Amino acid sequence: MNAPNTALRAVRTGMRMSQDDFARALQAAGRRVGEPNDANKRLVQRWESGAIAAPRPVYARALEVVTGLPVSVLGFTAITNGHGVDDQHGGHDLTSPVSSLATPTPKPLAVHASYEGVWLSRYQYHSSGRGESFAGQHFVVVLQHGDRLTVRSLPGSAASSLSLDLSVDGAVVTGTWVEQTDPAGYYRGARYHGAIQLLVEPTGRRMAGKWVGFGKDMDVNTGPWELTFRDASTSKATLDQYNTSPG
Repeated sequence: MNAPNTALRAVRTGMRMSQDDFARALQAAGRRVGEPNDANKRLVQRWESGAIAAPRPVYARALEVVTGLPVSVLGFTAITNGHGVDDQHGGHDLTSPVSSLATPTPKPLAVHASYEGVWLSRYQYHSSGRGESFAGQHFVVVLQHGDRLTVRSLPGSAASSLSLDLSVDGAVVTGTWVEQTDPAGYYRGARYHGAIQLLVEPTGRRMAGKWVGFGKDMDVNTGPWELTFRDASTSKATLDQYNTSPG
């Protein structure tokens, strides 16, 4: 009997999601990346209890999109090939019948680089209430699935949490951002969100551009944002190393 997956449970509860909420988020993530799945509460329970020690690839990718963490640090032992014994118990880890039908395969977008790894995120903003400009910094982990990038801040790198969902089109990276501010800080835990567009330098190790979003007075603001590459690894040891303030 496998040991309970306490790592996955800790991540889920840290996101303040019930098992039902988590399953729905996995389904939504699968639809977004073009890989529908049948995640449900029972499947999440079987993962967390250790009854299923390894997710199939379609679920592994959805887990990474939802949590912003590589599946290797979510407490699983491996990833199955989709035809293992786990699929034969309980009937909850099955591919959707619709997804198994023969459908035309779209031509994939050309993606010429891998952006996975740890990056330093830095943006600047003006605080109208304080009459000053400030910079926000986080170490973030970037996961890539085709032309889609999932970016999540490491929790120890800043008092606020940051997430970006981006798409890559050549040297142009476009998407959205969300920041949950520090509950004890000036903005008292307010949640802000907006859009972002970055240009990738030829080295592929720096992205720079602009964010746009609303202020506390519901005015639209903008400012510079850049991501600078730090490490290609997403191992637990590497993430632990960067889970600290950039300084």
